[in-house]
Amino acid sequence: MITGLLKPRGNSSARALNGVCGLLILLALLALPWADIEIYAVDPWQELGRIGQGIMLPHWDGWRILLDAVGQTVAFALLAVVLAAPLGLLLAMIYHWRAVRIFCAAIRSVHELFWGLIFMQIYGLSATTGLLAILVPFTGVFAKVFAEIFEQQDSTPVATLGSGARGIKRYAYTLIPQSWPALTSYTRYRFECALRSSAILGFIGLPTLGFHLETAFKQGDYPEAGALLWVFVLLIATIRFWMRPRLLPLYIIAAIWLLPETIGFSNGGYLWQFVSHDIWPRALLEGQWREALSWYSGMFTEQVWPGIVQTLLLTQLALVLTAVVVLATYPFASRALAGPVLRWPGRFLLLVQRSTPEMILAFVFLLLFGPSGLPAVLALALHNGGLIAFLVANASDAELVSRLGRPDDPRGFKRYAYLETPRRFPAMLAFLFYRWEVILRESAIMGILGIATLGFYIDSAFEEIRYDRAFLLILFTALLNILVDAVSRRLRRAAGADTPQPGRTPTAKLDRQNG
Repeated sequence: MITGLLKPRGNSSARALNGVCGLLILLALLALPWADIEIYAVDPWQELGRIGQGIMLPHWDGWRILLDAVGQTVAFALLAVVLAAPLGLLLAMIYHWRAVRIFCAAIRSVHELFWGLIFMQIYGLSATTGLLAILVPFTGVFAKVFAEIFEQQDSTPVATLGSGARGIKRYAYTLIPQSWPALTSYTRYRFECALRSSAILGFIGLPTLGFHLETAFKQGDYPEAGALLWVFVLLIATIRFWMRPRLLPLYIIAAIWLLPETIGFSNGGYLWQFVSHDIWPRALLEGQWREALSWYSGMFTEQVWPGIVQTLLLTQLALVLTAVVVLATYPFASRALAGPVLRWPGRFLLLVQRSTPEMILAFVFLLLFGPSGLPAVLALALHNGGLIAFLVANASDAELVSRLGRPDDPRGFKRYAYLETPRRFPAMLAFLFYRWEVILRESAIMGILGIATLGFYIDSAFEEIRYDRAFLLILFTALLNILVDAVSRRLRRAAGADTPQPGRTPTAKLDRQNG
């Protein structure tokens, strides 16, 4: 089937794509016997019915609390992006330095929730914790993507500058003006991502929408949870209407005013103690090298290695299932396949999938299927599949507008199998590789919900106030993300998958498709 789909790209490209796809599928099949995806007898249908009823009949009593939660969710996201975007732009200008690339890779490889747990030990449940948890990894992401956008620009304007025009002048007079539409487009998309990150910071106690969602689900108050979910989907869906550049100064002032009060300690006096003492094992600090080596060896065999294995297994299953979700759902949102009217329900479904954070989806599936890796796999596949399917459907619609159809073009399933999907598959694979690193980070963080990934051991270490263990586990999580990112880039090049054109990084393209 895949071979037939890829004929238009030529035999060599088809073989490369087939080889990479076959490798991914084989790895997923090998992961099945070892992954913790057992379904526990929890009578999910009755619970699913209650959840469905709550979503269809949402109800919320304290509207002031809801508005506060929405305001604080937006405040964390907006201020973090406002600070991270210019920092990322500055780092992008010197991204050719190896030290800068390593630094950016390190900070973006740690999930926002892990950063939140770290900063909570220093600043308590404060606005500083929430802002830094989003700002730090987003700065690394901005730096990487902005640098890629700069590299994709036409070099002719730069060549017209004098030999003395280097550094900041080179960017200020050529690259930044050339890249401005792509830079602003990507920044708008990252704001949508920041809203999701801000929401799930509620899972560690910050007063965002995620805090109230987790509470509602734990208490079985599904009408209240349904109200919160609808509010969040509406917030994401209407960004293009209320996020206007001319209103940004007003929004920033309002965001500062809406930040929550500090709970606990808020000064930086603990920072030096935390960095110089708390995150290192006692044996290492005391110079007991044999005991320190024994500690590291025990940590690796008992927590690091089991966590890495489960994280990789769930990531691989989620990656392949994401591709299945994309192929199964994008036709229902495409004008060419579903028609001009029937595509709207499909687009709404994809909006819900990509707007709902993976942590929230996984939390719901945990209620349905019990504590295993299956909820994580399903949540990751649905969210990322919805995002990529949205891109694929929009690409299909854009080509339909620009290209006159032939009278003998196939229809129905034949059009899907032999016309639309062959054209979309290489780009879909490129988007899938782009999301691989993200899926890995999210797989690790699922441990906070009790799933036996690296996040499970990290969360347990913080609960036991064992910061040395938490630091070591987070370090391995970051290294694992960097490794997977490198592998995904190599596989994408080996497969010959379409690389986005100038200013058309996968995420920037998504934002333009949103309008």
